[in-house]
Amino acid sequence: METPYAAVDVDVLDRNIRKMEAGAGERGLALRPHAKTHKTIEVGRRQIEAGAVGLTVATVREAEIFADGGIEDLFIAYPIWPSPERARRLRALAERVALRVGVDSVESAEALARAVGPLDVLVEIDSGHHRSGVQPADAKVLAGAATKAGHRVRGIFTFPGHGYGPELRKQAALDEARAMAVADADAEVRSGGSTPTAALEDAGPLTEIRPGVYVFNDAQQVELGTCGFEDVALTVAATVVSRTGNRAIVDAGSKILGADRLAWATGFGRLPDVPEARIVALSEHHATIEFPDAVPARGDVLRVAPNHVCTTVNLVDRLVVVREGGQVDEWVVAARGANT
Repeated sequence: METPYAAVDVDVLDRNIRKMEAGAGERGLALRPHAKTHKTIEVGRRQIEAGAVGLTVATVREAEIFADGGIEDLFIAYPIWPSPERARRLRALAERVALRVGVDSVESAEALARAVGPLDVLVEIDSGHHRSGVQPADAKVLAGAATKAGHRVRGIFTFPGHGYGPELRKQAALDEARAMAVADADAEVRSGGSTPTAALEDAGPLTEIRPGVYVFNDAQQVELGTCGFEDVALTVAATVVSRTGNRAIVDAGSKILGADRLAWATGFGRLPDVPEARIVALSEHHATIEFPDAVPARGDVLRVAPNHVCTTVNLVDRLVVVREGGQVDEWVVAARGANT
């Protein structure tokens, strides 16, 4: 294989899938993984076969692609404003699969009803991430308006995204539980969760969780303490093309690793096989890595765990599937760029 490329260790992937499914089951939670991380039909099927009740997606286009791939239960977990074309696509989707969509305003609920017709909807509440969603105390009012518009309100959902920070996971899970209780503790579906908070959530406030990153994991999850390097299933293979002093330059930059670096991150990714090394600079096609001891030779191939694996997946056409270091398959990133 010519580097750089994104490689998936299928044994680690399958272990991650089984572990999350088992953990959810032990706590009486349904698992509806977010497919925006892997964007790959083969991974989605593995999740369903392991026991997931369906998949979560980010866009109508992602939903269409996974429906084409045989996934029959999908939740679009964001507010949708129905342009005429998007409304047509939603109607077609609702005829093919069990479809749920999110609403976070009376205006969007009414617009969906006018443009698409009755849908199964979940009311989004803001549990502290402050992106979208109504205040928890307003959830029942919105649910009533959505019902009046003709929708079938199946419950509530939230995203505890403010758990992406050192020592913030526990607080985000607590915020989520409190918000759920205020919004509607008796709702049929109470959906939440993220990879950082998944292990902290139980069936008290929630009925299902929607983590996404856990299938592959990444450098951010390692530094948050959510997982170890042994749990990182996707890495980018990169070749050392230059070296000076304690630094090596590899042929993988922001156009495959992504440029995400939260303020608390120790670099632009990590090397699972050399945990003490740090990626100190990133350009479009190269990364600069500082090593504490021996610097790899020119031509050596290194494994790089990206900071944010969702971005990396969306930057490549295919995932090279490996087992014990050898390629066993290749999966198309079917939902790459599916932004509509």
